[in-house]
Amino acid sequence: MSTSLHAQHTNPRTPPPGPKRVLNEGEDGLFTQSWFPICLSSDVPPETVKGYDFLDGRVVVYRGADGRVQVASAYCPHMGASLEVGKMIGDSLRCAFHHWEYNLDGVCTKTMVGDPPPPNACLFVFPTQERYGLVWAFNGDAPLYDLPSFPFPEDELAFKTIELPGLSGVDPWVQCCNTPDMQHIKALHGITFGQADPHDLVRWTDHSCCYDFVGTHVNGEHVENSIGVYGTSLYYQSTYINGKWFGFLVPMGLPRPGKSKNFMVAAGKISDGTPDEVAAWLDFVLDFEIRVVGEDLPIMETMRFRPGTLTQSDKTFARYLSFLRQYPRAHPSADFIK
Repeated sequence: MSTSLHAQHTNPRTPPPGPKRVLNEGEDGLFTQSWFPICLSSDVPPETVKGYDFLDGRVVVYRGADGRVQVASAYCPHMGASLEVGKMIGDSLRCAFHHWEYNLDGVCTKTMVGDPPPPNACLFVFPTQERYGLVWAFNGDAPLYDLPSFPFPEDELAFKTIELPGLSGVDPWVQCCNTPDMQHIKALHGITFGQADPHDLVRWTDHSCCYDFVGTHVNGEHVENSIGVYGTSLYYQSTYINGKWFGFLVPMGLPRPGKSKNFMVAAGKISDGTPDEVAAWLDFVLDFEIRVVGEDLPIMETMRFRPGTLTQSDKTFARYLSFLRQYPRAHPSADFIK
């Protein structure tokens, strides 16, 4: 009996083998050890406390009278009241329930009734920094890398930072995969590279992936780009477009597993014009990049990220997946923020 034509071929419904998948944030109870933006600096003026979702729990961002800001676990270790409904008293955060006070190092310094604070009455204090108009927290006991700098001193630059509305429906690391995905840059955004794909020129560290390329944007603008990903939560770009420089960041917060909170930072050189001209340039940069990111967001909102069959154009993307699989994961705040 002859074999049917159908039986001679591989079942088209059998999915092809693909690379080992990357763990989702929180999937194993752990999260990638990255710098994550929590909020705009302007959201937390002096002597203010605000509450935010972060990782799989809740944190507070509080700023003392001296201007120092801190990200810490949200719940008072006395009875679990949320400190986000507390009050700043100078440089101390006072719990609304029993008026225990915590300093900017997260240590309880006094109780209202005069009982000595228990030695373990402490908040989990995240490594915190304020830069580019944002308050950042590092998921870990100590930072593993620094945030990137632009190729000009910061006192020579003007910045404009915005928060995009809503949440993106994937982890930050999924959005970061767009950067080493050179097919995506050309196919979705219509950018033409002026040279062969620079796979062999990518600069790798334990916590970053960066490369340069020259090309033409979809509307004909000549671009000279240096782009990269830092950690699992920050897209970096330094660009000359038609000969004029700008810097751009997309910092991605992690308010809960499977969601990203996106911010944008535009940078321009103060020496490139009057204050009004520089402000107009930053607005142009943000409008320009919002259009680009706007091409990604509908995909991010609907995709089920599942890297499968790759081609030779995916050489850098494939290595980035390996980078993510090996990326350090931890959750030292787990007993404090949930």
